[in-house]
Amino acid sequence: MKLIACNSNIELAEAISSYIGVNLCDASIRKFADDEIFVEINENIRGEDVFIIQSTSHPANDHLMELLISIDAAKRGSAKRITAVIPYYGYARQDRKTGPRTPITAKLVANLITSAGADRVLTMDLHAGQIQGFFDIPLDNIFSAPPIIKDMKNKFANNKNLVISSPDVGGVVRARAFAKRMNAGLAIADKRREKAGVSEVMNIIGEVENKTCILLDDIADSAGTLCNAAKALKENGAKEIYSYIAHGVLSHPALERISASNIKELVLTDSIQASKEVKNTKNIRHISIAPLMGEAIKRINSDSSVSALFD
Repeated sequence: MKLIACNSNIELAEAISSYIGVNLCDASIRKFADDEIFVEINENIRGEDVFIIQSTSHPANDHLMELLISIDAAKRGSAKRITAVIPYYGYARQDRKTGPRTPITAKLVANLITSAGADRVLTMDLHAGQIQGFFDIPLDNIFSAPPIIKDMKNKFANNKNLVISSPDVGGVVRARAFAKRMNAGLAIADKRREKAGVSEVMNIIGEVENKTCILLDDIADSAGTLCNAAKALKENGAKEIYSYIAHGVLSHPALERISASNIKELVLTDSIQASKEVKNTKNIRHISIAPLMGEAIKRINSDSSVSALFD
Protein backbone atom coordinates (compact mmCIF):
# COMPACT_ATOMS: atom_id res chain seq x y z
CA MET A 1 0.00 0.00 0.00
CA LYS A 2 1.12 3.54 -0.80
CA LEU A 3 -0.50 6.71 0.61
CA ILE A 4 -0.07 9.95 -1.34
CA ALA A 5 -1.10 13.23 0.30
CA CYS A 6 -2.05 16.19 -1.86
CA ASN A 7 -2.08 19.69 -0.38
CA SER A 8 -5.70 20.23 0.67
CA ASN A 9 -5.58 18.43 4.03
CA ILE A 10 -2.06 17.41 5.06
CA GLU A 11 -3.05 17.17 8.74
CA LEU A 12 -5.75 14.57 8.03
CA ALA A 13 -3.45 12.63 5.67
CA GLU A 14 -0.76 12.46 8.37
CA ALA A 15 -3.33 11.27 10.93
CA ILE A 16 -4.58 8.57 8.55
CA SER A 17 -0.98 7.53 7.87
CA SER A 18 -0.33 7.28 11.61
CA TYR A 19 -3.50 5.21 12.17
CA ILE A 20 -2.69 2.74 9.39
CA GLY A 21 1.01 2.58 10.22
CA VAL A 22 2.14 3.36 6.67
CA ASN A 23 4.32 6.39 5.92
CA LEU A 24 3.13 8.95 3.39
CA CYS A 25 4.72 8.47 -0.01
CA ASP A 26 7.49 10.89 -0.99
CA ALA A 27 5.81 13.08 -3.59
CA SER A 28 6.29 16.65 -4.82
CA ILE A 29 3.19 18.69 -5.67
CA ARG A 30 3.97 22.26 -6.64
CA LYS A 31 3.10 25.08 -9.03
CA PHE A 32 5.06 26.61 -11.84
CA ALA A 33 5.28 30.39 -12.18
CA ASP A 34 2.12 30.46 -14.33
CA ASP A 35 0.18 28.42 -11.70
CA GLU A 36 0.31 25.16 -13.64
CA ILE A 37 0.37 22.25 -11.18
CA PHE A 38 3.16 19.68 -11.35
CA VAL A 39 3.22 16.33 -9.54
CA GLU A 40 6.19 14.00 -9.18
CA ILE A 41 6.12 10.76 -7.18
CA ASN A 42 9.65 10.25 -5.88
CA GLU A 43 9.50 6.54 -5.05
CA ASN A 44 8.56 3.32 -6.81
CA ILE A 45 4.81 2.58 -6.87
CA ARG A 46 4.83 -0.13 -9.57
CA GLY A 47 2.27 -2.81 -8.70
CA GLU A 48 1.18 -0.98 -5.52
CA ASP A 49 -2.30 -0.28 -4.16
CA VAL A 50 -2.21 3.53 -4.19
CA PHE A 51 -4.50 5.80 -2.15
CA ILE A 52 -4.47 9.52 -3.02
CA ILE A 53 -5.89 11.67 -0.19
CA GLN A 54 -7.39 14.98 -1.27
CA SER A 55 -10.49 16.96 -0.29
CA THR A 56 -11.68 19.19 -3.12
CA SER A 57 -12.28 22.12 -0.76
CA HIS A 58 -11.29 25.77 -1.20
CA PRO A 59 -9.59 26.58 -3.52
CA ALA A 60 -11.72 23.88 -5.13
CA ASN A 61 -10.36 24.10 -8.66
CA ASP A 62 -6.68 23.95 -7.61
CA HIS A 63 -7.33 20.99 -5.32
CA LEU A 64 -9.36 19.19 -7.97
CA MET A 65 -6.54 19.61 -10.50
CA GLU A 66 -3.99 18.37 -7.94
CA LEU A 67 -6.11 15.24 -7.49
CA LEU A 68 -6.52 14.62 -11.23
CA ILE A 69 -2.82 15.15 -11.99
CA SER A 70 -1.79 12.94 -9.06
CA ILE A 71 -4.06 10.16 -10.34
CA ASP A 72 -2.50 10.47 -13.79
CA ALA A 73 1.02 10.39 -12.31
CA ALA A 74 0.17 7.23 -10.34
CA LYS A 75 -1.35 5.59 -13.42
CA ARG A 76 1.74 6.35 -15.49
CA GLY A 77 3.87 5.05 -12.61
CA SER A 78 2.23 1.61 -13.11
CA ALA A 79 0.22 1.51 -9.87
CA LYS A 80 -1.83 -1.67 -9.64
CA ARG A 81 -4.93 0.12 -8.32
CA ILE A 82 -5.64 3.80 -7.63
CA THR A 83 -8.21 4.90 -5.06
CA ALA A 84 -9.14 8.59 -4.85
CA VAL A 85 -9.77 9.27 -1.15
CA ILE A 86 -11.93 12.41 -1.11
CA PRO A 87 -13.13 13.15 2.45
CA TYR A 88 -15.03 16.20 1.16
CA TYR A 89 -16.35 15.95 -2.41
CA GLY A 90 -16.58 19.48 -3.82
CA TYR A 91 -19.19 20.43 -6.45
CA ALA A 92 -21.58 17.93 -4.82
CA ARG A 93 -24.29 20.57 -4.51
CA GLN A 94 -24.44 20.87 -8.30
CA ASP A 95 -26.05 17.44 -8.57
CA ARG A 96 -29.01 18.31 -10.83
CA LYS A 97 -30.23 20.91 -13.31
CA THR A 98 -31.66 23.82 -11.33
CA GLY A 99 -32.81 25.73 -14.41
CA PRO A 100 -32.50 25.86 -18.18
CA ARG A 101 -28.96 25.61 -19.61
CA THR A 102 -27.30 24.85 -16.25
CA PRO A 103 -24.67 22.12 -15.65
CA ILE A 104 -24.64 19.01 -13.51
CA THR A 105 -21.09 19.63 -12.33
CA ALA A 106 -21.03 16.78 -9.80
CA LYS A 107 -21.36 14.41 -12.79
CA LEU A 108 -18.65 16.27 -14.73
CA VAL A 109 -16.23 15.93 -11.79
CA ALA A 110 -17.07 12.21 -11.56
CA ASN A 111 -16.21 11.85 -15.25
CA LEU A 112 -12.93 13.73 -14.78
CA ILE A 113 -11.84 11.52 -11.85
CA THR A 114 -12.69 8.38 -13.81
CA SER A 115 -11.00 9.58 -17.00
CA ALA A 116 -7.86 10.55 -15.07
CA GLY A 117 -7.43 6.88 -14.17
CA ALA A 118 -8.95 6.28 -10.71
CA ASP A 119 -10.10 2.69 -10.18
CA ARG A 120 -12.33 3.50 -7.22
CA VAL A 121 -13.36 6.36 -4.93
CA LEU A 122 -13.66 6.62 -1.16
CA THR A 123 -15.60 9.62 0.14
CA MET A 124 -17.65 10.67 3.17
CA ASP A 125 -21.15 12.06 3.60
CA LEU A 126 -21.93 12.93 0.01
CA HIS A 127 -24.33 15.86 -0.12
CA ALA A 128 -26.60 13.91 -2.47
CA GLY A 129 -26.75 10.12 -2.49
CA GLN A 130 -27.43 9.95 -6.23
CA ILE A 131 -23.87 11.13 -6.94
CA GLN A 132 -22.81 7.53 -6.34
CA GLY A 133 -24.59 6.73 -9.60
CA PHE A 134 -22.56 9.34 -11.47
CA PHE A 135 -19.51 7.07 -11.25
CA ASP A 136 -18.92 4.02 -13.45
CA ILE A 137 -16.27 2.79 -10.99
CA PRO A 138 -16.82 1.49 -7.43
CA LEU A 139 -17.52 4.22 -4.87
CA ASP A 140 -17.63 3.84 -1.09
CA ASN A 141 -19.63 6.62 0.59
CA ILE A 142 -18.93 6.23 4.29
CA PHE A 143 -20.66 8.16 7.08
CA SER A 144 -19.28 10.37 9.84
CA ALA A 145 -21.96 9.04 12.22
CA PRO A 146 -19.67 6.79 14.35
CA PRO A 147 -17.26 9.52 15.58
CA ILE A 148 -20.07 12.08 15.86
CA ILE A 149 -22.36 9.80 17.90
CA LYS A 150 -19.43 8.79 20.11
CA ASP A 151 -18.75 12.46 20.82
CA MET A 152 -22.45 13.17 21.44
CA LYS A 153 -22.73 10.30 23.91
CA ASN A 154 -19.67 11.50 25.82
CA LYS A 155 -20.98 15.07 26.01
CA PHE A 156 -24.72 14.48 26.54
CA ALA A 157 -24.71 11.12 28.35
CA ASN A 158 -26.90 12.31 31.26
CA ASN A 159 -29.08 14.74 29.33
CA LYS A 160 -32.72 13.58 29.28
CA ASN A 161 -34.01 16.62 27.40
CA LEU A 162 -32.12 16.13 24.14
CA VAL A 163 -33.62 17.01 20.75
CA ILE A 164 -31.94 16.39 17.39
CA SER A 165 -32.90 19.10 14.94
CA SER A 166 -32.57 19.38 11.18
CA PRO A 167 -32.03 22.93 9.85
CA ASP A 168 -34.17 22.09 6.81
CA VAL A 169 -36.55 19.43 5.52
CA GLY A 170 -33.82 17.84 3.36
CA GLY A 171 -31.92 16.64 6.44
CA VAL A 172 -34.83 14.93 8.17
CA VAL A 173 -33.72 11.37 7.41
CA ARG A 174 -30.24 12.06 8.86
CA ALA A 175 -31.68 13.76 11.94
CA ARG A 176 -34.18 10.96 12.54
CA ALA A 177 -31.41 8.33 12.39
CA PHE A 178 -29.33 10.25 14.95
CA ALA A 179 -32.36 10.83 17.19
CA LYS A 180 -33.01 7.09 17.24
CA ARG A 181 -29.39 6.31 18.12
CA MET A 182 -29.36 8.95 20.87
CA ASN A 183 -32.88 8.15 22.16
CA ALA A 184 -33.72 11.82 21.65
CA GLY A 185 -36.59 13.87 20.30
CA LEU A 186 -36.80 15.27 16.77
CA ALA A 187 -37.42 18.80 15.49
CA ILE A 188 -37.38 20.27 11.99
CA ALA A 189 -36.79 23.85 10.85
CA ASP A 190 -39.11 24.81 8.01
CA LYS A 191 -36.89 26.86 5.69
CA ARG A 192 -37.72 28.94 2.67
CA ARG A 193 -34.83 29.95 0.41
CA GLU A 194 -35.47 32.90 -1.88
CA LYS A 195 -32.12 32.64 -3.70
CA ALA A 196 -28.81 30.74 -3.48
CA GLY A 197 -26.87 31.49 -0.31
CA VAL A 198 -29.81 33.26 1.37
CA SER A 199 -32.24 31.42 3.64
CA GLU A 200 -34.99 32.32 6.07
CA VAL A 201 -36.42 29.99 8.71
CA MET A 202 -40.16 30.39 9.11
CA ASN A 203 -41.05 28.02 11.97
CA ILE A 204 -40.04 24.97 13.99
CA ILE A 205 -41.85 21.63 13.77
CA GLY A 206 -41.49 19.73 17.04
CA GLU A 207 -41.25 20.42 20.78
CA VAL A 208 -38.07 22.29 21.74
CA GLU A 209 -39.07 24.39 24.76
CA ASN A 210 -36.54 23.96 27.62
CA LYS A 211 -34.69 21.34 25.54
CA THR A 212 -31.04 20.95 24.61
CA CYS A 213 -31.10 21.05 20.81
CA ILE A 214 -28.45 19.66 18.47
CA LEU A 215 -28.54 21.00 14.92
CA LEU A 216 -27.30 18.37 12.50
CA ASP A 217 -26.25 18.87 8.87
CA ASP A 218 -23.72 17.65 6.32
CA ILE A 219 -22.32 21.02 5.15
CA ALA A 220 -21.96 24.46 6.72
CA ASP A 221 -20.95 26.93 4.00
CA SER A 222 -22.01 30.52 4.66
CA ALA A 223 -23.79 29.22 7.83
CA GLY A 224 -26.90 31.28 7.08
CA THR A 225 -29.25 28.31 7.29
CA LEU A 226 -27.55 27.03 10.44
CA CYS A 227 -27.66 30.33 12.32
CA ASN A 228 -31.23 31.10 11.24
CA ALA A 229 -32.29 27.67 12.49
CA ALA A 230 -30.51 28.30 15.81
CA LYS A 231 -32.28 31.65 16.12
CA ALA A 232 -35.67 30.02 15.46
CA LEU A 233 -34.97 27.29 18.03
CA LYS A 234 -34.08 29.92 20.64
CA GLU A 235 -37.21 31.92 19.86
CA ASN A 236 -39.22 28.73 20.39
CA GLY A 237 -37.79 28.25 23.87
CA ALA A 238 -34.74 26.00 23.38
CA LYS A 239 -32.50 26.02 26.47
CA GLU A 240 -29.14 25.34 24.77
CA ILE A 241 -28.18 24.86 21.13
CA TYR A 242 -25.27 22.84 19.81
CA SER A 243 -24.44 21.78 16.26
CA TYR A 244 -22.60 18.91 14.56
CA ILE A 245 -21.57 19.32 10.92
CA ALA A 246 -19.71 16.80 8.75
CA HIS A 247 -18.04 19.32 6.41
CA GLY A 248 -17.08 22.79 7.63
CA VAL A 249 -16.73 24.76 4.38
CA LEU A 250 -17.22 28.03 6.30
CA SER A 251 -17.09 30.60 3.52
CA HIS A 252 -17.20 34.29 4.47
CA PRO A 253 -19.08 35.50 6.55
CA ALA A 254 -19.68 32.14 8.27
CA LEU A 255 -17.29 32.68 11.20
CA GLU A 256 -18.81 36.04 12.08
CA ARG A 257 -22.30 34.57 11.94
CA ILE A 258 -21.39 31.57 14.09
CA SER A 259 -19.58 33.70 16.67
CA ALA A 260 -22.63 35.97 17.00
CA SER A 261 -25.20 33.16 16.89
CA ASN A 262 -27.12 31.27 19.58
CA ILE A 263 -24.97 28.17 18.96
CA LYS A 264 -23.06 27.34 22.15
CA GLU A 265 -20.68 24.97 20.35
CA LEU A 266 -20.23 23.91 16.73
CA VAL A 267 -18.47 20.58 16.26
CA LEU A 268 -16.92 19.85 12.85
CA THR A 269 -15.03 16.87 11.46
CA ASP A 270 -11.58 17.45 9.97
CA SER A 271 -12.65 16.46 6.43
CA ILE A 272 -11.64 20.03 5.50
CA GLN A 273 -8.45 21.39 7.03
CA ALA A 274 -9.27 24.22 9.41
CA SER A 275 -7.73 27.64 8.84
CA LYS A 276 -6.14 29.62 11.68
CA GLU A 277 -9.28 31.76 11.86
CA VAL A 278 -11.48 28.67 12.32
CA LYS A 279 -9.15 27.23 14.96
CA ASN A 280 -9.23 30.53 16.86
CA THR A 281 -13.04 30.73 16.89
CA LYS A 282 -14.00 29.97 20.49
CA ASN A 283 -17.25 28.08 19.90
CA ILE A 284 -15.89 25.76 17.17
CA ARG A 285 -14.35 22.37 17.94
CA HIS A 286 -13.08 19.57 15.68
CA ILE A 287 -13.24 15.78 15.91
CA SER A 288 -11.10 13.53 13.74
CA ILE A 289 -12.29 11.15 11.04
CA ALA A 290 -8.76 9.73 10.59
CA PRO A 291 -9.56 6.39 12.34
CA LEU A 292 -12.74 6.04 10.24
CA MET A 293 -11.03 6.83 6.93
CA GLY A 294 -7.96 4.80 7.89
CA GLU A 295 -10.05 1.74 8.71
CA ALA A 296 -11.93 2.07 5.40
CA ILE A 297 -8.61 2.27 3.51
CA LYS A 298 -7.33 -0.83 5.30
CA ARG A 299 -10.50 -2.72 4.38
CA ILE A 300 -10.32 -1.68 0.73
CA ASN A 301 -6.67 -2.76 0.63
CA SER A 302 -7.54 -6.18 2.07
CA ASP A 303 -10.74 -6.54 0.00
CA SER A 304 -12.83 -6.65 3.18
CA SER A 305 -16.30 -5.20 3.75
CA VAL A 306 -16.42 -1.44 4.24
CA SER A 307 -20.13 -1.38 5.07
CA ALA A 308 -19.42 -3.64 8.08
CA LEU A 309 -17.93 -0.54 9.73
CA PHE A 310 -21.48 0.69 10.30
CA ASP A 311 -23.20 -2.50 11.42
